[in-house]
Amino acid sequence: MNVRQILEQKGRDVATFGPDATLSEATALLAEKKIGALVVVTEETIVGILSERDAVRAIADHGASALDRPLSDFMTSDVKNCSENSTVEEVMDQMTDGRFRHLPVVEDGKMVGIISIGDVVKRRIRQAQEEADSLKQYIAS
Repeated sequence: MNVRQILEQKGRDVATFGPDATLSEATALLAEKKIGALVVVTEETIVGILSERDAVRAIADHGASALDRPLSDFMTSDVKNCSENSTVEEVMDQMTDGRFRHLPVVEDGKMVGIISIGDVVKRRIRQAQEEADSLKQYIAS
C-alpha cells in the first residue's frame, strides 16, 4: 500500500497560503475546510506548513495580536515530505519520528497532495481488516 493509493481515494486538493497571509486568514481557512494544516508556498515552492497546533501556540504565546501577524512568524519551515511511491509504513514511521501529523506529497519537485496521520491510519486499518478476512476465508475453506 502506498501514498498514491491514498491520494486516489481522498483526493489531491491542498489548502495553501503565502507566507505573508495573516494567522487570522489561515485559521479561518482551517476552520472553513475542517482541516488540520495548510501548506505555505511561494510560487510552487513549499516554504512552510502551519498546523492547528502552530496556531494555538502562537495565540498562547502572543495573545490575540498573533492573529494579525504573518504565517512566516509561526509556520514550521523545515517541512518534510514524501512521494507517491512511499509506503504506508514509511510515512507512519516518518510522522511518528518527526512528531507531526501532515505530510505534503511531492513528485518531480511539485506538490501533488497532502496526507494526514488519519488518512494513513484509516488505510492501515482497512488493510489489516482485509488481511484478517482473507485469513478467515482461507481457514474456513
